[in-house]
Formats: sequence, structure tokens, C-alpha cells
Amino acid sequence: MTAETTYLELSDDAGSSHKFYEVVVTGTNVNIRYGRIGEQGQSKASSFATEDKAKAAAQKKVGEKVRKGYAPAVMGARERRTVTRRTITSQRSTAKSAPVLWRFDSGASAFGIFVDDQRCWVGNEDGEVFTLSPAGVVTNSYKLPDAVKCIVADDFWIYAGCDDGRVYDLSGKVPRAAYDVSADDVYWLDIHDGILAASDSAGGLTVIDHEEESLWSARSKGNSGWMVRVDPTGVYHGHSAGVTKYHLETGRSQWNSSTRGAVLFGWQESDTVYAGTSHNQVEEITKQGSATRTYQCDAAVFSCAASPDGRYVFAGDSHSSVYCFDATGTRLWKLATGCGSAYSMQYHNEKLYLVTTSGALACLDVSESAIRDADQGVLPTTRSVKAPEFSAVAPSTTLELTTDAGTGVIVECLQHGDSLRVHVISPGYDPAWNVQFPRDIRLAGARYVVDAVSESARGGFYRVRGDIRRLG
Repeated sequence: MTAETTYLELSDDAGSSHKFYEVVVTGTNVNIRYGRIGEQGQSKASSFATEDKAKAAAQKKVGEKVRKGYAPAVMGARERRTVTRRTITSQRSTAKSAPVLWRFDSGASAFGIFVDDQRCWVGNEDGEVFTLSPAGVVTNSYKLPDAVKCIVADDFWIYAGCDDGRVYDLSGKVPRAAYDVSADDVYWLDIHDGILAASDSAGGLTVIDHEEESLWSARSKGNSGWMVRVDPTGVYHGHSAGVTKYHLETGRSQWNSSTRGAVLFGWQESDTVYAGTSHNQVEEITKQGSATRTYQCDAAVFSCAASPDGRYVFAGDSHSSVYCFDATGTRLWKLATGCGSAYSMQYHNEKLYLVTTSGALACLDVSESAIRDADQGVLPTTRSVKAPEFSAVAPSTTLELTTDAGTGVIVECLQHGDSLRVHVISPGYDPAWNVQFPRDIRLAGARYVVDAVSESARGGFYRVRGDIRRLG
């Protein structure tokens, strides 16, 4: 059987785009391969009822890419370009030492962090993700295919964004690919109620929904989008020229607030966003776009965070120091991390958690009493945490088979035009709503058992909670 192949590329001299898109039609089968030029990329396979439907689906995909600027090309004519990494020199702090309760060495420089009442997550440049208890006991590990850019939470769900262009759901027993991000050199991600926003090296912003379908894309005034935060009303994009807010549903620019220096990290609370900049400041901006306050550091700010009540604002600089300010902008203290500069940080229950250039996940006691003691040179004994010898869990498309749904919820995958959609068939749910479900394990006609499904916050679709098994 003869295969029909269409090969497209999108590349510019500035390096912001350098990717390919290949569509191969063989009878009723369509295989799509995409990624960075010179790399193997990702693949998706689909089957259709007739050859004409397969060709029509392929032509639709090719047309979408051509409208975005892709053009026919010769495979191999353009060379591979290296992936942009955040390589920043970190210097040693001369400040007094911070009160570090425990420190875990992840093995490589780390960007990804998320902390809640049950677990602390860290993801590093080797693609390793570890979970620890709040007391600093390693409880699990995962091995993803590429460097972890960030770890974000969306209600119950935990996601890790990787340099392979994929976002993995770590909420079940096994990591599952949840989103494919088409933008090149993704710098940061955030997810809210299933809507994902990705910022990239060129100042681009890509927003996609729970079915991996593009909602909108935009290009901000600056480049190097190291900040993206999402809430129910919009997307806050920090770049080299400041912070821009876009409407969540339409992508319409709502305001732009200039910053002194490029934005290197961003944090948000309910009414405020915080932008850490290369000009040694954290800049506070209301979600209506008004710049209200600056927090002055002594070096470029790699990361920042705030307490939920806004009482404290924290910052980590390029000289391995960490700062605390009060709500008026007054610096309360500056201390040395002892384990490198904090690429990312999060405050939780009077603790400040850092992931650093050295690969450490460090838990600092930032209660008022602990800081007073540290200022007098009285420090807790820092416990060094080692990873136990257990195998890391890797992403998989293999599913456990079961013949008994038990107390689980049954969902079914069906062909809808050119797409595979999943719906709940257990009683008590709306059978017309789609279910957010990993694409790599969708098979037309297949039924699955999931631990639970939850209605999305804005309604209209369901989200899977827990483990997924194939019902046979």
C-alpha cells in the first residue's frame, strides 16, 4: 500500500521557531509526527472508516499548519538547533545562613516545585521528579523523558512540563502525557481548570484547552517569557518588557505594565501578581494592571513568592541569597541559602521551600522566632535527605486490564469526526460531556474504568481522578 507523505517546516533565523510537521496517510491510517527539526519528535496515529476520510483529516491538519506559517520542506536540509536552557551563573552569598530544616539533593539543577499539606514535589534538569513528605522523607520518584521546566497544580491534579514539549499528569500511579505544546523552547507553564498556558523564548503565549485544541495565541512586546500565571479571568505573561494580561477566553490584551529589567519569574495571589526582575527587584502589580510596590534586592531576582495573606513577600537572587519583605516593601531580612540560588520557591505554613541551581530542595523555617535565632547565629541542624533505592516510575501507555468495574466510573472512547472523544457511560453523569483523557491511550470503541471523575469548575466537561484501567 502506497503511503502519501506531507512534510512541513517552520523556521526563522532568530531561532524562535524551528520545528517540523509530517503527515503520512496509508490507506485508512494517518500518522502525524512533529517536533523540533533534527529530532525524532512525537507521533500520533489515527484510523478512519474510509480512505477518503483519512485523506480529508490529513488535509485538514496540513491546512491548519500552513495557515500558521509552515511550508513544504526537504527533510534534513535544515540542521538541528539546541534547546534553549536557562543557564545563569549563581554566586555565593556573603549573608548569614538561613535556618534550613532539611535539604534534599535531587542530582541536577532544578526548576520544578510544588508544595501542599501532603507532599513536596521537585523536578530537575535530568527529568527526575521526586515527592517528599513535609518532614523531608522521600516517598516516590518519576523519570520523565526530558528536563522538567516546572511543576504546577490544578486543584487535585499535578502536572510537570518538560523540554520534550509535553506536559505529564502525575496524579495517578503512572505519569500520563496530558498535553502536547507546539510552541518552541517552552519556558514556563500554568494550568487552570484544564486550560493550559505556555510561554516561550520569543515572547509567545500559547493557550490550549482540555482536549489539546488551541484557544488562542499571542506575542507580547518582549521576549523570554519566564512568567506565566493563570486565574479564572486571564493569563499574566511576564517577559523582557514587563507583564501583560490577556483575557482567558479570547486572548485579547487587557493591560501591559512595564518593569525595570526583564521578568525572570512570576508569582500570583488572589488580587496581585509579583514579577522578579533582572533589575534586582520584585515588582508588585494588581490584577487590574497598577504597579503598586517594589521590593529591592541586591542582585537579579531568580524567583519570588508571597504568603497568601500578603503579609510577607520572599525573593531569591543570583547570589544564593533569600529575602523577606513586609507588605509595605520594607526588607526584614536577607540570608544565605547555603545550597545555591533559588530558581523557584513556594511559601507554605511558615516554611519557605526552594529548588536551586545545585539541584537542592530545601525547607527553610521562616517563622519569626526562627529568623530571630538565625540573626543571632543560632541555627537548626540541617538534615541531609538521601533518595532511597527504589525504581522511578516512567510514563507509560500500558494499562492494567480488568473485567470488574467495582466502584469505579466507566468511560467510553468513540470516534467523533476526525477526533476520538471520551464520555462517561456510568449512570448519574451527563453522557454528552467530554472527559479530559490522555490521548496516547485513547482507542475507538474501548471502555475504561477510572477511580473517579469530577466536573470542571466552569462546567461542560469532566476530569479523570486517580488510576485508569482498560475494561475488557
